[in-house]
Amino acid sequence: MSAPAQSGLYIVATPIGNLGDLSRRAEETLKMADLILVEDTRVTGKLLNYIGKKSRMMVYNDHKSATDRESILDAIRCKIVALVSDAGTPLISDPGYKLVRDAQAAGLYVTTIPGPSAAVAALTLSGLPSDRFLFEGFLPSKTKARAEALDELKGLNASLIFYENGSRLGAMLTDALAVLGDRKAAVVREITKRFEECVTGSLGELASRYESEKPKGEIVVVIGPPGAPEAASEEQIEAALREALVRLPASKAAGEVARAFNTDRKTLYDLANRWKGEGSS
Repeated sequence: MSAPAQSGLYIVATPIGNLGDLSRRAEETLKMADLILVEDTRVTGKLLNYIGKKSRMMVYNDHKSATDRESILDAIRCKIVALVSDAGTPLISDPGYKLVRDAQAAGLYVTTIPGPSAAVAALTLSGLPSDRFLFEGFLPSKTKARAEALDELKGLNASLIFYENGSRLGAMLTDALAVLGDRKAAVVREITKRFEECVTGSLGELASRYESEKPKGEIVVVIGPPGAPEAASEEQIEAALREALVRLPASKAAGEVARAFNTDRKTLYDLANRWKGEGSS
């Protein structure tokens, strides 16, 4: 790789555990950087020691004032500024988007050095459907707010990815079971580290396991999509048709119920007319 020569903002993904996962391009960019924006100087300092580089670091988070961001933008205009998080890809449940937004609005050069992401790594380890997924990050810590957030997601036909900590894991899984039903799920922790672990099972099994167990380390929870709904019984379909006939003519009632239960409209229409004939006789 040719060393980056253009001043600008470089969004650099760093390892989520194993320092050997740092890409060559990420390493060279960090070595070239005039300034590195970090969450924690101690964490990033270990990474810089690993690559043998001493660089100026500045703590950055999205709570920085507009004045603070403007001074950083001044640096981006004439220097190579790298943005990193403590682990993984910056901006993914980590600070940075306001700075990227402001840099782009100012017409400054912004690029990304892609790499590790705990959410994607956990999805690949989970064995759950990966063709469609939603990353939700951290759920609210309070039970009521967490249940409301989960309720918004329960209808999505996709795997759901969450970050969590060990002290709240059991409560989170219990709430997920109550709101989403007993789906397949995985608890993945310490990805790429010595004690990497992926525990799979139903939400009920995992909620029971982690009710008292509070695992350490970085945790990702992956919950599979809802299963196919059970086919409605003949009695349920007929009850829905009778209710619809109170509000609608036979043709529209049959169409509404056919769409709701994915069944044949003509059969329902004929049944509605038969009931009508029986009632008038």
